[in-house]
Amino acid sequence: MKCLAVGDIFITPDMMRTGFEKYETLFDEVEYLFFGKKNRKTMRDTVKLIETGGREQCELPKGYLEAIADAEVLMVHLCPVTEEVLNHAKKLKYILCNRGGFENVDVDAATERKIKVLTNPAHNANAVAEFTIGVMFSELRNISRSHLALKSGEWREKYPNSGRIIELKDLTVGIVGFGNVGELVCEKLSGFGCKILVSNLFEPEHKNPRINWDKVRFVELDELLTSSDIVTLHARSTSKKPIFAKREFEMMKPTAYFINTSRSYMVDYGALYSALNKQLIEGAAIDVFEVEPLGNDHPFLKLDNITLTNHRGGDTLNSYADSPKMMLYELKCYLTGEREPKFWVNKGAF
Repeated sequence: MKCLAVGDIFITPDMMRTGFEKYETLFDEVEYLFFGKKNRKTMRDTVKLIETGGREQCELPKGYLEAIADAEVLMVHLCPVTEEVLNHAKKLKYILCNRGGFENVDVDAATERKIKVLTNPAHNANAVAEFTIGVMFSELRNISRSHLALKSGEWREKYPNSGRIIELKDLTVGIVGFGNVGELVCEKLSGFGCKILVSNLFEPEHKNPRINWDKVRFVELDELLTSSDIVTLHARSTSKKPIFAKREFEMMKPTAYFINTSRSYMVDYGALYSALNKQLIEGAAIDVFEVEPLGNDHPFLKLDNITLTNHRGGDTLNSYADSPKMMLYELKCYLTGEREPKFWVNKGAF
């Protein structure tokens, strides 16, 4: 069985090679290619293009269409898997996509060809969850603002929330979306003693034993918005329409904070700016934007009650280097009949 592995600047071919070492007996041959730019900054533009529906516009790696012709397994991270690509993949049975989203893969075209698509939304889940807690503290406790003031030679005493700073143990945190990241945020918050509200389509069948469930309630989104001191977004939407807009921000407490380390298109940033500027909510922390890098004239830069980071949520060595091993383990479990993959996108078609 041949596998074609296409790495990039984030999950490199060398990382993939390391992942294959433990599972080399599964394959007769593994061929490696490189997709995209060899510069992280410019590659961010490619990521944004893919995540906004532009996978067909990406330049494919040299030799990609020839190499996939006899491959039964394709491993990618960001490399597009379009209908054109699949037309050349006459023997392909499995697509292993080393990311949570699968915007780079034409799942419908793969399903028509009976190709199983596996993803790995857990690969950077812990990294994003840790980061979310970090920016939560940074915004609530003015860590970034204090740092910037000291770097500028100012011993700052007055902040946007001065006189209203409350410790996390006395707050209610609302988690919108309870997938891999949302559940890990909940798990990590369990140690701080705060109350937790969750808005999700369903409650988990198996309860994470590391979560203090006595402190957790599943509620409708509207109740979460009106009751939470912090609202953190960890949901996905296939519609590409915001689920947070003017109405949602107006429902939040005037002392509440909004956190987005998920997807920029999930939030109407114009409505968020207005809510912050008019002090309808206390503050926000944002890691993802409609256009990256952020322009020097972006309205958020004029606000004092927001913490901004440049898409750092999942950027750890662990989240990239561990993913190929995780994906290959899922494939091995399936091939040996041990169990089905955890994240099988088109399972319903088989």
